[in-house]
Amino acid sequence: MPKLHLESFVQEKYDPAQMRELMRQIEDAINRLSEGRAHQIYNAASSAPSTSGDSDAYAVGDFVKNNDPVESGSVGSKYVVLGFLCIADGTPGVWREIRFLTGN
Repeated sequence: MPKLHLESFVQEKYDPAQMRELMRQIEDAINRLSEGRAHQIYNAASSAPSTSGDSDAYAVGDFVKNNDPVESGSVGSKYVVLGFLCIADGTPGVWREIRFLTGN
């Protein structure tokens, strides 16, 4: 049983099946967050925001998680890109990769 249980709050005027599913998703997200297993990241992308089709303004410190991490680089200096960090405000702003060496 989840730590947070919201089903008892569903009112009859709402579609019970849809509301139960929504409540389960919220419960799951909150429970994972409270356990330090926050995988509910909705701004993940395989590259930093760019001018092509992106109308959002970004601020210094905004972070986009890499949803397609692969080992790159040459022998002795291989790395994985964790995500992309905004270092200058704008649309789309200026972004840098956050890399971690793999030791390979």
